[in-house]
Amino acid sequence: MNNVPEPLEGAPLIAPSTTDHPLYEQVVEACRSVYDPEIPVNIYELGLIYTIDINPENAVAIKMSLTAPGCPVAGEMPGWVADAVEPIPGIKQVDVELVWEPPWGMDMMSDEARLELGFM
Repeated sequence: MNNVPEPLEGAPLIAPSTTDHPLYEQVVEACRSVYDPEIPVNIYELGLIYTIDINPENAVAIKMSLTAPGCPVAGEMPGWVADAVEPIPGIKQVDVELVWEPPWGMDMMSDEARLELGFM
């Protein structure tokens, strides 16, 4: 029997990022260097990076999604993110997990991404 409680109505399905870690901003900048080849905006501003968790041993766990499950680079994008983050000095390990819940939506894009794509 599964003893994991169901999330409360309106509660996020993904835990928040560990924004207070000293390497957090560098990891974010590395994620900003990765682009979906079909969209001229980086994946961080698109809202595809759901969480960045950095533990005390400097192992990074990233949960990300794609704009659509049938994205042609679905198999490659997590590797691109890991390749961008791994060279950061002090990072010991990077694990990028592709998730589909919650589903990505245009409302997850930053204002910068909306402006770049002409949605503002």
